[in-house]
Amino acid sequence: RSISPSNGSMPRSARRASVVAAIVAAVVMGSCRGSLSRAPEPEVRPPGARDTLRTDTIAGDTAFPLMPGPGRVIRGARIRVALVPGAPSAGITGSGRWTILDRDGLTAAVAGSGERWTVAARSGRLRAIREDDGWSISLSAPAVLRAIADGTRLSVGPREYRGELVVHVDGDALTVVNRLAIEDYLRGVVPLEIGERAESERAAVEAQAIAARSYAYSHLVPTRRFDVRATVDDQVYGGVNAERPLADAAVAATAGQVLRYEDRIADAPYHSTCGGSTAEPGEVWNGERGAPYLKRVSDRIPGTDRYYCDPSPRFQWTRTMGGDDMAAAVTRYLRGRGSRATLGTVRGVRIESWTASGRVGTLVLESSSGEDVRLRGNEIRYALRPAGGELLNSTYFSVERGGSRGGEREFVLRGRGYGHGIGMCQWGAIGRARAGQDAATILRTYYPGTSVGIVQ
Repeated sequence: RSISPSNGSMPRSARRASVVAAIVAAVVMGSCRGSLSRAPEPEVRPPGARDTLRTDTIAGDTAFPLMPGPGRVIRGARIRVALVPGAPSAGITGSGRWTILDRDGLTAAVAGSGERWTVAARSGRLRAIREDDGWSISLSAPAVLRAIADGTRLSVGPREYRGELVVHVDGDALTVVNRLAIEDYLRGVVPLEIGERAESERAAVEAQAIAARSYAYSHLVPTRRFDVRATVDDQVYGGVNAERPLADAAVAATAGQVLRYEDRIADAPYHSTCGGSTAEPGEVWNGERGAPYLKRVSDRIPGTDRYYCDPSPRFQWTRTMGGDDMAAAVTRYLRGRGSRATLGTVRGVRIESWTASGRVGTLVLESSSGEDVRLRGNEIRYALRPAGGELLNSTYFSVERGGSRGGEREFVLRGRGYGHGIGMCQWGAIGRARAGQDAATILRTYYPGTSVGIVQ
């Protein structure tokens, strides 16, 4: 059912009075769940919180001032994480009682502990359905799903989240956003990004917490519905299910600490394994100018032929691709970018240029259609992705001609590293922590010219 008054000609003030009267009557009569009640007062937020955020840029990177003041980031800001972008529906449960608030802040329904609900997009409106009896309401989005009691957690599918959920609707698609404190968000990010580590590697976990916090603050965008995605597109976030004691301790020990460059919060990209040397943005992101602190850094252990990141399972790797499979992957990639090119099969592969860190700058594929295809920088990783498979590990590779299989030529890619190679090497950070380096030293190494500061 809809909670909107049926008389569309009633003035807004009169409609609000009618609703308030219904609320009072419901409370007095002790009405059952689902009746209207007044929503809790909105959280009081300090001046300068996210709504009034002013952004500045340094060398093309979004960054924010560290010092408090009007329109500036303050410690304790909240972040909005897209959990379910563009889906027709999502399943919601709660560990305790929770409410569905309409766009005006009124409670449209109260859900009991453990009840299963489905929220679905229907022609621009949001329908919430209680699964045990099919009872439903229809309301205008965005809607807020909020716990009533402290300690209650809301779940989307199998994952449980701190904070509250905001549901936006576009036509027949909805986006579920988790809105929560950045410090709570980091508890669900750090263990997924750096992995479950030993106490002896704690410095790497603390470095990861600071880098992830810096990334979070530098990606707050108040003009959008959400700030980051819960995937590798931004930072992998798993909510309460992902939290681990060592990562929690690292987040708490570094609370409010961010990377600073010239008194601003630095955007801090990172990756799994550099393979021996990190890269500058222009080497990987098609000529993009990077911030001054994103420089090439050698990961070699001084006085040895080893590297801090060589314990990584992807420090060295090999991938063999047949000419047909390679052509299919690249054709699929090009068509996704609007091209109608069809390669047929790949007959030859050559590296036309290298970057300063030894990565592939330009890769040329010679096809049976007679058309050469040039791929540059990080797009190589996407273009050589098999159907349903992973991206190419990195652009730090060489190419050899292999044998043939059923008349199809094969090409062998021998490479090092995993990820784009820019900023902190996570396995390098682990190796440095094992060698006794602290978090600040690790961060200064991978982001030259930065220092660790506190968000006020």
